[in-house]
Amino acid sequence: MNTVEVTQAPAVGTPEPLRQARGGGDGVAGKLLLLIVALLMCIGIIVVYSSGAGWAEEKFSDPQYFLWRQLTFAAAGMLLIVGVGAVDYHIFMKISKILLFISMGLLAALLMLKLLHVIHGAARWLGFGPFKFQASDLAKYAIIFHFSRLISEKQEYIKDLHDSYSPLLLLLMTVVALVALEPNFSTASLIALIGFILMFIGGIRIKYLLATASMLIPIAAVFAIAAPYRVYRLATFFSSDPKQMSYQVIQALIGLGNGGMVGLGVGNSKQRELYLPLSYNDFVFVVIGEEYGFIGALVVLTLFAGFFICGIVISKHAPDIFGRYVAIGITIAISLFAFVNIAVASHLLPTTGVALPFISYGGTALLFNSLGVGILVSISRYKKRAEAIAVATPNPEAEGGAL
Repeated sequence: MNTVEVTQAPAVGTPEPLRQARGGGDGVAGKLLLLIVALLMCIGIIVVYSSGAGWAEEKFSDPQYFLWRQLTFAAAGMLLIVGVGAVDYHIFMKISKILLFISMGLLAALLMLKLLHVIHGAARWLGFGPFKFQASDLAKYAIIFHFSRLISEKQEYIKDLHDSYSPLLLLLMTVVALVALEPNFSTASLIALIGFILMFIGGIRIKYLLATASMLIPIAAVFAIAAPYRVYRLATFFSSDPKQMSYQVIQALIGLGNGGMVGLGVGNSKQRELYLPLSYNDFVFVVIGEEYGFIGALVVLTLFAGFFICGIVISKHAPDIFGRYVAIGITIAISLFAFVNIAVASHLLPTTGVALPFISYGGTALLFNSLGVGILVSISRYKKRAEAIAVATPNPEAEGGAL
């Protein structure tokens, strides 16, 4: 008599990601990613101390002020990576909408405080005293989480204009507009780029993206030249006359030129001695190039290239669609901010305030990026957790499921 094989349907309530997770990656990329990030953080501690000692002595009468704070945040960042890496990354899928609306609320609150003249100048920071963070950091990751969730949920009709693209575009433009009005044009532009990349990779029709870009680019250009300081930055960037370059750009190029092939040595940067503003933050790559030379700068570039490759590998082996797009989003976000920072320091892009991930001084940015790395590690390890659950779950087919 012919036998008929009966395949048991997945149990009701079993998460779809768990049923797909048995085909995930092996976690090697996650381990290599951890090593790369640890090396970047160590470089950051050393270079922030070297580049910030003079400024810390002048501002706080303590040359080690930036050192201990950077060391503390780096240690907290590594603990965050380990902690987040040990939990199921799908928790960020469940709370993505909450995080997005919280970030929008915080951005709106900043603008309201600015309108009420409680905050003067750029309205970017929330908190009191030493406990402050940029609301745009949360918004950036909230967009990545929620876009990844929506793209995974809308796969059957991802190419539809009204049910798929329009809601995604509305959310993205709301966040971008709130960040741009702080004003923080560079971060707003990068968040927009991250969102469009996710939509493109997720399957949104290219004609919709191109049509939107053709309308947004002129608007962004008008917004960029609406502020005199942004016009000045653009003018100095495109000027061929060295006398018309901005002070920061001139000092940055001098610093990179001083470094030569092998650099001046640890702690021997001349530009850090109060010549180059924000040498421990936005222009920290200049100090790396001056003290460690072309070789040191190349090492940092190689580490970020390795980070990008590891992130793409983790995304490729992600056990589900949500994990795939979260991994892509985080990898692109961190790599893109690193590229812009290095390009600005090398006078390849106009001057803008974007920190170098894991290296520049700044606690909250480092912690948010550590959160992202922890999620990447969690995605890379999820197969092992899924396999452990599968081993512990009885297999009906092995117990006589064939008739």
